[in-house]
Amino acid sequence: MEGQDEVSAREQHFHSQVRESTICFLLFAILYVVSYFIITRYKRKSDEQEDEDAVVNRISLFLSTFTLAVSAGAVLLLPFSIISNEILLAFPQNYYIQWLNGSLIHGLWNLASLFSNLCLFVLMPFAFFFLESEGFAGLKKGIRARVLETLVMLLLLALLILGMVWVASALIDSDAASMESLYDLWEFYLPYLYSCISLMGCLLLLLCTPVGLSRMFTVMGQLLVKPAILEDLDEQIYMITLEEEALQRRLHGLSSSVEFNIMELEQELENVKTLKTKLERRKKASAWERNLVYPAVMVLLLIETSISVLLVACNILCLLVDETAMPKGTRGPGIGSASLSTFGFVGAALEIILIFYLMVSSVVGFYSLRFFGNFTPKKDDTTMTKIIGNCVSILVLSSALPVMSRTLGLHKLQLSHTSRDSETAKPSANGHQKAL
Repeated sequence: MEGQDEVSAREQHFHSQVRESTICFLLFAILYVVSYFIITRYKRKSDEQEDEDAVVNRISLFLSTFTLAVSAGAVLLLPFSIISNEILLAFPQNYYIQWLNGSLIHGLWNLASLFSNLCLFVLMPFAFFFLESEGFAGLKKGIRARVLETLVMLLLLALLILGMVWVASALIDSDAASMESLYDLWEFYLPYLYSCISLMGCLLLLLCTPVGLSRMFTVMGQLLVKPAILEDLDEQIYMITLEEEALQRRLHGLSSSVEFNIMELEQELENVKTLKTKLERRKKASAWERNLVYPAVMVLLLIETSISVLLVACNILCLLVDETAMPKGTRGPGIGSASLSTFGFVGAALEIILIFYLMVSSVVGFYSLRFFGNFTPKKDDTTMTKIIGNCVSILVLSSALPVMSRTLGLHKLQLSHTSRDSETAKPSANGHQKAL
């Protein structure tokens, strides 16, 4: 009888692992396909030649798509965990959601952490060096020579980073135990290095998010149609049409030898055509789109910004007054044990909206900074080098989003196994011990 119970438990654990692996694969496949279409929308079409460089660009494209999919997964995991918690509270005994448990959520977080490390320290450096490599002098040119050069560059980069950390550790703490810990790369060095990258991402988020919150109104104003108050669009279109015709006559009248003036006129003509297109779009827009959508979106942005600032201010006051409010001093509820918000499902939905809003604002603020302005991707005109840089930047921002959300008090979810999870899936001894 005990043997049958043991076999039944092992079968249940096996089926649970297969189910979780299948769900993880399907979710990642969806993210990969969406990421591929996003990158190919911005990738420069002139890079699609049929030679050795085409193979290199294709491999770099696949690695960049993988990294962008991991970044999207890291961003979506926190809202997915919050939604799963509320669903489990609403339907605790429903047969069709038994697959949604703490073991699955915890496994997704572990995979996101593992793939983030893999993309940040292996795949993206490999894609960059592989794209820039030409092969060592004296060797036969080809893919194999470029792969060899890329691997050598990765090895030298790893030795350089390891040496810098070794020297820094020796300067800070000369204890032999701290130096011996550097040998344990898997248990100490890589998690510590990823924590440093997350810290840099948090600082970058704290820098980009306020800029993005202020820029969101400008960006939405450019995307939406503004109300035509005390404006005569027909007159403006007539004037811009006359200006366009005048520029075309001047352009046709110049000789081909005056290249500088021709380039200036072509740029000015392009700007006039863009302005004319915007005016025509405003004229064709319906009344409800001009007079209802634009004010509603602006009011919604103002409300979300005010709520975000208010929540952050309240959480900072709690951190100053109550020591137990610190993330390390509290232990939140597990999956399916208690609601994350006082207002239940409505409060959880508000937290999800704010998390997405902060992430979008941080991305807008990142591209609004003067130092990162050249990183802004352009449709059908972005090189693979810029695509790799954008993927790395988004990965750093997405890896820091859960940490910043927890620090700012936007969620208090603790990824620990509850008794309900242990009934549906038996966690492994080592893989599920890491909490958020």
